[in-house]
This record gives sequence, C-alpha cells and structure tokens, in this order.
Amino acid sequence: MAQKKPNILFFGIDSLRRDHMSHHGYNRLTTPHISKYAQTGITFEQCFSAHIPTTPGYANMMTGRDCFGTDVVALNQTKIIDGVPVLAEILREEGYETTCVGFEGNASGRGYDNYINFPGWGPDREDGRSHKAENLNDVSIPELERLAKGDKPFFLFMRHMDPHSPYLAPAPYMDMFFQGDAFDPDDDRMQKVYDFKPFGTYIGSWVPKGCTNPDYVIAQYDAAVAYMDSCIQVMLEKLKALGIEEDTIVVFTSDHGETLYDHDCYFDHHGLYDCTLTVPLIICWKNHLPQGVRVKDTCQLKDVTPTLLDIMGIEKDIPFDGRSLMPLVRGEHLEAEPEMYITECTWMRKHGWRTPQWKLIVALEPDFHFKPEIELYDLIKDPDENHNVADENPEVVEMLRTRMEKFIAKREQETGRTAPIFTNFLNGDKPFASSQEAYDSKFIGGIEEAVSLQKK
Repeated sequence: MAQKKPNILFFGIDSLRRDHMSHHGYNRLTTPHISKYAQTGITFEQCFSAHIPTTPGYANMMTGRDCFGTDVVALNQTKIIDGVPVLAEILREEGYETTCVGFEGNASGRGYDNYINFPGWGPDREDGRSHKAENLNDVSIPELERLAKGDKPFFLFMRHMDPHSPYLAPAPYMDMFFQGDAFDPDDDRMQKVYDFKPFGTYIGSWVPKGCTNPDYVIAQYDAAVAYMDSCIQVMLEKLKALGIEEDTIVVFTSDHGETLYDHDCYFDHHGLYDCTLTVPLIICWKNHLPQGVRVKDTCQLKDVTPTLLDIMGIEKDIPFDGRSLMPLVRGEHLEAEPEMYITECTWMRKHGWRTPQWKLIVALEPDFHFKPEIELYDLIKDPDENHNVADENPEVVEMLRTRMEKFIAKREQETGRTAPIFTNFLNGDKPFASSQEAYDSKFIGGIEEAVSLQKK
C-alpha cells in the first residue's frame, strides 16, 4: 500500500515583518511559540517578497512564478494569468482535500475544495479590541479536526490578519510592550500622521484619541504579533493532540512586511523599502526534515511552492520561475540569486533593483508622498534606507537601471507579455500627472471603509 502523502498546515500571515520577530533577533519577545516550533525544521533567514503588496505576494508564493509569470503586480488585480496553476490546484490533482480560511476571492485563493471565512477586522467584542486570531482558530480548529479524520491528505491554508492594521490585540497583550506616555502633549510626532490626508482619518479611527507617541503604535503592532503567536500555539497543540504532527508539514510565511513609522509610509505596507520586502519563511516536518537549520542564502516567495513539492516528493512538469531550496538544506550547490527585480503597486507604482549593497527605486508615476522619481540606497552603510544617494552616485544608478531593464527585456521575451508594472495604473487607465493629484485622489476613510476596500 502506497504511503499517504504529508498534510500541509500553512500559516499565511499578512503584513508580518521579519525583523519584528524575536525568532529573527528582535529585542521584544514577539514570536516565542513560532520560534520554538521552528526548532523542528528549517528557517530561511533572508526571504524576500519581491512583488508587493498582498495580491502579487501571494501569487508568487502560491504559483512559484515571478510577476512576469503571474502577470500580477497590483493589489486590485483579480486574476492570475490563464494556465498558471496555484498550489491548491496542484495538490488537488495529487488527491488532496484543500481548505482555505480567510482568503476567498483573492486571485491566489482559487482552487480550494472548501472556503471558510471568519469575522474580525476592527474592534469586534465589548473590550473594543480585535480578536482576529481567536476568530480564525474558532473556525480552523474544527476544520483541522474534520480533515484529520478523512482518508485524504489535506492542505489547510489560514490567512492570519493580526499584524495588519488596525493593531488592536486584546489584553494582556495590548500593554506588554509599552509602559511610557502615549499622550505626552510635548510629543508632536503623530501629528504628521493624522495630517496625512490619505491615511490620517483611518489611523485616527483606531489609535487612541489624543495619542501623540508613534512608539505606542509600534508597540501595538508588536503586541498583535505576540497575540497571534499565542493563538498559533493553540493550533500547533491541536495538531499534536490529533496525532498527526509527524504526518504534517507546517509552513510559516508572509505576503509582505509592514511600514510602521518608517519612510512616511505610516502603519501600512507600501514603499519598496526592506521593511516591506523582508518576510519570514519557516518550514517544519517533525522527524522528517533537519531540525534547527537556519539557511542564510537569499530566497524569494516564488521559491515556496517548488520547495514544498520537492519536500513532498511530488514531481510536476511545471515551468516554475522559483526553485526548490532543499539543495541548500542538504549542503549541495545551488546557484545564488542575490539580486532581484522588485515592484509595488499599492498606493504607488514603482519598480527597482536590489543587490546585497544597493537598492534602486524608480517611480513610474508621481506618488502621494511627493518622493523623488529616483531613489538609491547603500544597504551596507545605510541599512534603514534613510539617505537617498542617487544624486551622488549617477554611475551606480545607471548600472542598476541597465541591469533592471535587461532583466525586464529578457522576461518579456520569455513570456511574450509586457511587464505588468507597465500595464497597470493606479488612476484608472492613466498615470497620475502630479504628486498633488495623487495625494488629493486617495482617501481610505475609517475602519469600515478599509474593510470594504480589503474585500475588493
């Protein structure tokens, strides 16, 4: 009798910034349970989401393709190009039962047998806080129990939303990382956030009235991560209690990171800075994969699906753009990919080229932050990307731009399609004429409006 294929329990965590995980050295104990479980498997320390935000990030993750292979770069795109299978469809062909929790309707959320949604975005209980992860567990645990009783291997994908704003973790998490003065009248740092028309009303709708200290808001993000981590532990305990832990691959990753008070991109996930590009990738299969391994080589979300299929022993004739990372785990040679093409199409439309030392960002239309058309950062001297050195280094700008354009031309020729960053616009069917036009046109509103926007 053929051995049953392994299950997959997939934690797809929205907006989880890798450098705010204690598992990756952050000074706050935000992810102790994930970190403990990671000791049973492999941590990829330098994983990047090259194409942000959510829709292209998950498209890369679930197809093993880059943005040229999916034809997806924008948040509002509703479809991956025809003929490109997602992981759920690949596994269904292999006899899996597949369930998606909290991601119905997204381009990358297609192909599942079952869809389950859960309530909770903003305040959803009498305490005025968001119990997102508990709400997810309330529907995911019964589903895990049901799937475990079946005779098919299963793929259970769960989209955790806790690190996504609003950051409203319940007590006692809400107070665990901040004991300062959130309402100091002499601290005016939050005022520019409230004055920023596109986001100010939204952020003001969930930040405590009168809050002046952005460190308090950052602490609330960290609290949301810690709260989610504790709820994830409940799922991991259930997996163990069901007796299927050694039959199940467990994955932790994210679609993109998060800007907090960085780069004037307040408490969101736009801007091609590393705070939005750096994501976790942890893959565990107890007593099947090497334990406690940390891989330092650069990888991308496009590598997730090929790596999982390799681990599972599933061979498919699919032309992935990503590749399995298992040779790195086994100590074998795998050609390095230290440079990458990066794109964003959230509230701004930009692309660029990242190397271990340099980050080039090129705006394809004016943005509502009034940022320069060309940005260049020396990631060795300035890892936080605070000093644009494009004017001082025109030869570096030209060198990186040439590499980027050569790569775009190569991928356009290979796919027979124009690079999608050139064919999608934020303003209907034409680019913004000015930053002022972009600024005046964008307004999120309060939490209810944000929920409606996210559902689209």
